[in-house]
Amino acid sequence: MENRTKMLLSLSLVALFAALTAAGTFISIPLPFSPVPVVLQNMFALLSGMILGPLMGSAATAVYLIIGALGAPVFAGAKGGFAIFLGPTGGYLLGYLLASLIAGLIVGSPRTHEGTNWVRIILAALAGIIVIYIPGLLRLNMVMNGNWAKTFTAGLIPFILGDLVKGAVACLITPRLRSLISDIYHA
Repeated sequence: MENRTKMLLSLSLVALFAALTAAGTFISIPLPFSPVPVVLQNMFALLSGMILGPLMGSAATAVYLIIGALGAPVFAGAKGGFAIFLGPTGGYLLGYLLASLIAGLIVGSPRTHEGTNWVRIILAALAGIIVIYIPGLLRLNMVMNGNWAKTFTAGLIPFILGDLVKGAVACLITPRLRSLISDIYHA
């Protein structure tokens, strides 16, 4: 495949995963005891890195975040604007970008045409989930006036099981899509 075609394919995949992450806003379940809703954007940000690799995966997540910062209603609850980054969920949004990068670094680029390595895929999912929580909880704790008990109750405990399920789904989806993308690049 010639370089121009590969570049177009790469740009299309980045745009696709940015759009998928944005589409995750349509699944946003507010919780009465937390300013943090249940969302699917975190799974798509994780998938971006796991499927596209570190550069393209984080580029897709960065495009999603930039579009949201510019005001497009792509964040949880169909909200947009830079002010969301300063609110209780702003740290999680930063975590999405870090998760795409870290998960992609662990799994590697699909262009290398490596076989499926389940250990790396599972580690990438777990690391990505943890990396979303770190800045998310730090920012939420600032909003909660430094009360870690409230922070964990509102931003961690109710989400762990669901995020592990989303991570498992990402692990199941990743090998086939990475293989498909690798085959297209090497056609």
